[in-house]
Amino acid sequence: MPSNEADLLLALEALMRGQFRSVREAASVYNVPASTLRSRIAGTRARPDCQPNLKKLTEIEEEVIVGFVLELDSRGFPPSLNIIREMGNKLLAARGAGEVGKLWPHNFVKRTESLTTRFNQPYDY
Repeated sequence: MPSNEADLLLALEALMRGQFRSVREAASVYNVPASTLRSRIAGTRARPDCQPNLKKLTEIEEEVIVGFVLELDSRGFPPSLNIIREMGNKLLAARGAGEVGKLWPHNFVKRTESLTTRFNQPYDY
């Protein structure tokens, strides 16, 4: 049963206004899963709005890394993925939380919009 967030919000609003007698009835009219609608009534947030359970660094720590990477790049020293991994490990070591994973730098760069990876090529062969 395909549904989207807008249909869930409409069904939730209609339930709160008293237009439907049951969750099942609202779910069938708006074509959303009744279980999802019940969990939203209970206060569960949508998955994209939640922070993953296994995310080690906080938002502020990730912003610090992005700022540091952009600062290095503006000075002409773009960091490699290994340097980004070391920055993450240093931030985690400061609060005793272990280390980042093997693929964390790659995934971090991939999910951060302001960062991209590029490879240098010589102009003259």
